[in-house]
Amino acid sequence: MGAPKYVLLSYDEGAESTGEHGYEQTWALCQDAADLFADPSPPTRETYELLGCAPEGGLRTALARARADGSAPLGRLTLETLDKAGGGEGEWWLEDVRVVGDRPCARDLSLRDVTVEGRPSDDNLYDYPQCPPLSPGYRMLGADGEPWGGCRDLAHIQEDRPEPLEPPLHLLGCSPRGALRAALDGGEEDLGHAKVVRIDSSGRPVQPAVEGELRAWIPSARGPGLVDLTLDPWSERPPLAAREVWDLWGEGRPTEPGRWAGCAADGRRFWLDTALANHTHTTPDRPPGTTYHLDGRHITDPPGFFCALGEAVNGPAGYLGWGLDALNDCLRGSWGATTPFTLVWHDATVARTCLGVSPQTCRRPPTFEDLLAFLAERHVDVRLA
Repeated sequence: MGAPKYVLLSYDEGAESTGEHGYEQTWALCQDAADLFADPSPPTRETYELLGCAPEGGLRTALARARADGSAPLGRLTLETLDKAGGGEGEWWLEDVRVVGDRPCARDLSLRDVTVEGRPSDDNLYDYPQCPPLSPGYRMLGADGEPWGGCRDLAHIQEDRPEPLEPPLHLLGCSPRGALRAALDGGEEDLGHAKVVRIDSSGRPVQPAVEGELRAWIPSARGPGLVDLTLDPWSERPPLAAREVWDLWGEGRPTEPGRWAGCAADGRRFWLDTALANHTHTTPDRPPGTTYHLDGRHITDPPGFFCALGEAVNGPAGYLGWGLDALNDCLRGSWGATTPFTLVWHDATVARTCLGVSPQTCRRPPTFEDLLAFLAERHVDVRLA
């Protein structure tokens, strides 16, 4: 029998949501899993009509290009809701917008109805913007707040899309125990809700994997007394990159720095998730004025910077933020370091060369100079070496 990679725990959504501890029971140790990893589906692009537009600036330019080429990129579109006096009442955003057509407005031939495709921003506080009574509509702005004109209303063009079919998760070579063993022996069909957790070779939890409903079992070919379980997940599955990262954590928390360096950007991002899940707050912060050494040899992308920074402050597999907002929170204390401190950035030329601007996204990743400015504002003295 191979060493188990996963533990199956009982799951109580109500107890977990209220922060209750000690309710989980171990239901099985599982040698492996099939169909566990899957990258999330690409964000759904929706179709909208900007009704009664008086386009300006970038929107007017994109309209002209769309008439010539069939469609044109626009970028991030901000819709600022106006009150009846024309003042702003809140903002709603569409990301990665593309203009796909326009026509005269039926209510006012001096205006245009513009059709766009885009993705509602994760920052939106609501699914769809609503104008108050007597509002003149929306003020339209570009990614940097530049004026793009106004529109009187917004219409969402509903499209029927089939729900993607996802395979169930199969837990292989499981040794059932406790309530699950009793349920299997009793022939119960309702096996209950469960949580799958990745464990290391010593049985220590590394990171939660997925929650779902157990719905079937069969005897396992991996050994007598073992079963293969079928689970229908209701939470997101770990990304494909998780497999590589969890293998690197398979013998326990890495004790050598830079184990993340061979991972691609997706793997480095998940490494940061894993490092956060394994961060402990039992060690007090080092005092102000401490000097840390940042190994810059593998900082070829923004996730690499945060992997290296976490290790510079908190040792191998350490964590100090996965992005600028998270880093800002960590620098306030209780995450290992106290500002002001000195950061000696070795082999900084690697990051200076690799951390450029990505023109494909509206919210570009931080550049080398962005990181230096951010750290300086937060009283981190960076010395390039």
